[in-house]
Amino acid sequence: MKRVASLYLPSWSIDRLRRIERRAARSAEADGRAAFDALGTDAAAERAQHCSVPRGGGWRPGARWARTDPGSGLADTRDQVESAVAGLPAHRRPAQRELGRTSEAAATPFRELSRRTEAAEPLFRPGTRGWRNEDLQASVEALPAHRRPSLQELSRKTELVDHPFRPLPPDEAGALRRMGRMPPVLGPGEDAVVRRAMKAPRRSARDGHGGEAGHVAPPNLAQSLKQLAAMPAVQFPGEGPHPDNHGKSAPTAPGYGHGRFFQTGRTLATMVARVCDDADEGARAAAPVDEQPLVTVQRSGARVEVAAANEAARALGIGPGTALTMARAQVPGLDVREAEPERDAADLAALATLLARRWAPTVAVSDADGLFVELTGVAHLHGGEARFCRRLLRLLARYGIAARVAVADTPGAAWALARFGARDAVQIVPPAGHGKALAQLPVAALRLDAPALELLARLGIEAIGQLTALPRAPLVRRFGRAIADRIDQALGQLPEPLEPIVPPTRVAVEQRFVEPIATPEAIEHWLRELMHRLAVALAKAGQGARAVEMIAARVDGVPQILRLGFARPTRDAAHMLRLTLRRIEEIEPGYGIDGIALIVRRADPLGAETLAAALADDTAPDLAPLIDALINRIGAGRLWRVAPVESDVPERSWTRTAPLDPPQRETQKLRPDDVRHLDARSPDHPWHPRWPRPVLLLRRPERIDHVLAELPDQPPKRFTWRGTMHLIVRAEGPERVAGEWWRRAPERMAVRDYYRVEDETGQRFWLFRRGDGLRSQTGDLSWFLHGLGN
Repeated sequence: MKRVASLYLPSWSIDRLRRIERRAARSAEADGRAAFDALGTDAAAERAQHCSVPRGGGWRPGARWARTDPGSGLADTRDQVESAVAGLPAHRRPAQRELGRTSEAAATPFRELSRRTEAAEPLFRPGTRGWRNEDLQASVEALPAHRRPSLQELSRKTELVDHPFRPLPPDEAGALRRMGRMPPVLGPGEDAVVRRAMKAPRRSARDGHGGEAGHVAPPNLAQSLKQLAAMPAVQFPGEGPHPDNHGKSAPTAPGYGHGRFFQTGRTLATMVARVCDDADEGARAAAPVDEQPLVTVQRSGARVEVAAANEAARALGIGPGTALTMARAQVPGLDVREAEPERDAADLAALATLLARRWAPTVAVSDADGLFVELTGVAHLHGGEARFCRRLLRLLARYGIAARVAVADTPGAAWALARFGARDAVQIVPPAGHGKALAQLPVAALRLDAPALELLARLGIEAIGQLTALPRAPLVRRFGRAIADRIDQALGQLPEPLEPIVPPTRVAVEQRFVEPIATPEAIEHWLRELMHRLAVALAKAGQGARAVEMIAARVDGVPQILRLGFARPTRDAAHMLRLTLRRIEEIEPGYGIDGIALIVRRADPLGAETLAAALADDTAPDLAPLIDALINRIGAGRLWRVAPVESDVPERSWTRTAPLDPPQRETQKLRPDDVRHLDARSPDHPWHPRWPRPVLLLRRPERIDHVLAELPDQPPKRFTWRGTMHLIVRAEGPERVAGEWWRRAPERMAVRDYYRVEDETGQRFWLFRRGDGLRSQTGDLSWFLHGLGN
């Protein structure tokens, strides 16, 4: 029987934004952590070279000089430590609490006096041997004065023994004392000054004390205890008689007259704030802050409306379809993002591709926030339908994606249950039970359009069971075949084919041999045949190969692999074969080759090729074959082209690109009325002749020594680089380059002064000084060599 699972992602676009933000935050945190880890590693290496004894001669258990070797024959370590302590002057002897510390490196002899830790047990821990059938007070008094445990240690409670030194918990002592010192709780509208001036104030029915009664004495501790015992439970509106006497409870009610501390919510909050400790403030501050309302918006005609909202925004009444102006008026601090339906659809298709590769062969996109997964013949591979659903939800939850899954016999029933069924994360309908499960769902679960739903609402039809009970012929005449088809598809009476996602596959060709081949001629013959097949397969796919891998499977199971790279997409079989045959000597056939396969590891779209340019006489020579030959001979990482980058700092003004990649120019889109349209000059090249640069730029500047130069702006007269002294005969500069303050804070005041100099042998250098020579915050006036030649 066919079984289909519907995966519903209610907050897909919001979850995608969160995932992007988390990924960006993790990358930034990783960059910062790498710097701190490097500093920590250097600090640890430096500490390893130092002595572990603290400066000043203090006592520290675990130091290298305090460690003992069990095999050294030192039986009584305690006597040695005591003698060492006794030999110290009185002002240098360690305190008892210092001697009680424990460490993993060295076991101290005073372990029984250490504080309660996992490494040492205290002498008077309740529940241990020695506490039972002994006179506790006598044992304590028999100890010396400096070894007697404090009452705090003796007063700890355990489940094993109840000792006589147990004080009241903080809630039974401190809180009640503070409550005893509190002023009387006043009712709404009462004045404390007037009430104190009244000699015989009378209880009113308004403040909840039972009407006419006697004088109200200031509360004391005993009275507070009695009132706490008699107080009713705090109730919310609509949960029965309220402690207040605002007409909500009769004088005969059980809780009447006992609501002294519970007149209103405001007085309750005030009393709790006075009674609670200040420690609660820190606990509330440490609690995680609630998520801020977040929405994505899109334009619908002349109106900007909400496309998706997170849980915090939906709790405030902001949902899809709400106007942005109304949402901003309701929540002034609303976080608004631009909706990206194309990227949402692309990520959903990527998720479907992942599920089709690893989970089920048939996966289809149902709508903008859901998928269909056919489980027919697949569920048992995951341990059943329930386990499949749980594993799928755990996978999505690991990436922060909320989801619900429903399994039924038909895609329509599974879709309806996932969105309009119970709020359970997993819903599994038994076989042939989807009809009964659909009867209670609303008609919107049938995936009908808005006009049909509005007309059904006017007719009073709300549930699918009411709709299926109607005669079919009048229903078709009134609404057409759409509603009838949806009902039949949901009930399984009409097929609903799924359009599965087909995962992209690599273009590959393979040839297996009956008998192993080992001669170069046989390998070349089959390489020619396979290259022709590969070119045909690339032409059918409309792609051009950028990286091809040849795998020759040997008899002994050791594959021979050759990797080919191309500067631009190609499917020229002769060119690819020529590059392969040049490296055929790298193949070691061994005892023979069972098969040869050509796999395209990287491909780019490549349309139909024209021959008009090739037939012309004045065409420029094609460098692609030469570059391909060089790359496959010396490696792709050793052949590259320099591309300019918009930056004034020399080491940031260039980057490596592929040899034949076209230069990319970032053109700013100007408004039609921008005055910059009047500038008809061509833009300057990043490497303009007005700012000459050396022929060879070092990977990083190298420091030079023994520099003789006049401040603030004179070029150097001499310097030493790599142990050689250079005397300057000609110089030009300075060219000042300021730091890029928007990258990091240390570059806000950084300054470099560059000089082009020539020594007495004619060699030219490109030097710079760090700092302007006037202000110390611009640099430390150190000199560096950054380039050679000109």
